[in-house]
Amino acid sequence: MTELTLEAAQTIATTALKTAREKSFKPLSVVVYDARGSLKALLSEDGTSIKRAEIAMGKAYGALALGIGSRALHKMATDRPYFIASATHAVGGQLVPVPGGVLIKDGQGRILGSVGVSGDTSDNDEIAAAAGIEAVGLVFDTGA
Repeated sequence: MTELTLEAAQTIATTALKTAREKSFKPLSVVVYDARGSLKALLSEDGTSIKRAEIAMGKAYGALALGIGSRALHKMATDRPYFIASATHAVGGQLVPVPGGVLIKDGQGRILGSVGVSGDTSDNDEIAAAAGIEAVGLVFDTGA
């Protein structure tokens, strides 16, 4: 696979939500971007709090923009807060440096896109994102 298809993006998003229901997570929003940063899928469950989709977008877009999973961005925010503040400005505010923004990679390590999930704990958001990516036979990179 050289690009992230609409079908794959939809499967990632629906599987992330299915995983969340199986694990009794709080209601989630899931966003999927392709490698160009184009929105491929966005789903928000009934009962999500307002702005959850935007937070998911910031997790995914920030990971994609910097080429590292948002778990690594979280560590950077602690270790180098001025860098993360500057990077957030550079990407138009679309950077949320907490886990739940996961890169989608192919078997050769090429970035095909990213997934952002928001609604539960950041760790649980990340679990849902990873499950979605695995469901389409691709590799997830959380930045751990």
